[in-house]
Amino acid sequence: MDNRPVDNDPAGSGPVDNSLRGSTVVVTGGTRGVGAGIARAFAEAGARVLACARRPPEQPCEGVEFAPLDLRDPPAVRAFFAGLPRLDVLVNNAGGTPYRHLADADAERHAKVIELNLVTPLTASLAAYDHLRRARGSIVMVGSVSGSRPSPGSAAYGAAKAGLANLAASMAVEWAPEIRVNTLVVGMVHTDLAPLHYGGPDGIAAVSRTVPLGRLALPADVGAAAVFLASDAAAYISGASLHVHGGGERPAFLDAAEPRAADPRTAPERGAVEPHAAPERGAVEPRAADPRTAAEPHGAEPRTAEPRTAESPVPDASTPGKES
Repeated sequence: MDNRPVDNDPAGSGPVDNSLRGSTVVVTGGTRGVGAGIARAFAEAGARVLACARRPPEQPCEGVEFAPLDLRDPPAVRAFFAGLPRLDVLVNNAGGTPYRHLADADAERHAKVIELNLVTPLTASLAAYDHLRRARGSIVMVGSVSGSRPSPGSAAYGAAKAGLANLAASMAVEWAPEIRVNTLVVGMVHTDLAPLHYGGPDGIAAVSRTVPLGRLALPADVGAAAVFLASDAAAYISGASLHVHGGGERPAFLDAAEPRAADPRTAPERGAVEPHAAPERGAVEPRAADPRTAAEPHGAEPRTAEPRTAESPVPDASTPGKES
């Protein structure tokens, strides 16, 4: 086994779990980025996949059906799920946020971000409850590392993702044993928007060196994790948070320490840690280092985004939860 990117073609990849073959899966925000990767993974597992979003995908995926839906319209969400003949898996992936400091907008604007990233997954889950209970199905919440650490510039988004993980844990208890509920805690992902976030190949390479596994995730990595949690291979897993972040973030204090602390022969007897794969300083292109143009992991838009109007305060609900 190694940590190279997931191959979307399962041929020759070893034993295949067929428990999802013939099942019906709904992926919210499943038309682009991480959401498209999740939808594709379920289609390759043999499921019938419906990708919900306000706009159709630019590049349709074989085996994935597009279903127009504004997840911020509760009556429309309830009508959509009521019209399904059956449902086995719900993946709550839709979400996102513009880059915005707390003091740069009023509470109502920040509340829209929380609505998209926390309230809409609750709305969809409640609307899907009867179907999933009958099928003894599964819900996969797509969370973010932003929910477990400070998230300057996207504080409302981080707060919503923290709430989403707690919602999933509570839901897993209330809805057991008929429905399993788990969360994917996703870190930085290499999508088509990565150059906007990190400043081109050099910036992406520099950011990748900060990840213990040495690269950003691909949408297929997140898709494989979602398929696992929804499959019979995870039949006894519920209320869990699965981190898909390549090992997390390297502690900043390691790079701030004096160089001699990296040598075990000269390091202090207590507390010395040998740095591993420290990023080269200054390797990221200038705009990626600028907090106005950088991006938070999972779902944040490029920080060059213009302030949104009151009519469109948050990203399209088709924006996947992980665009960085």
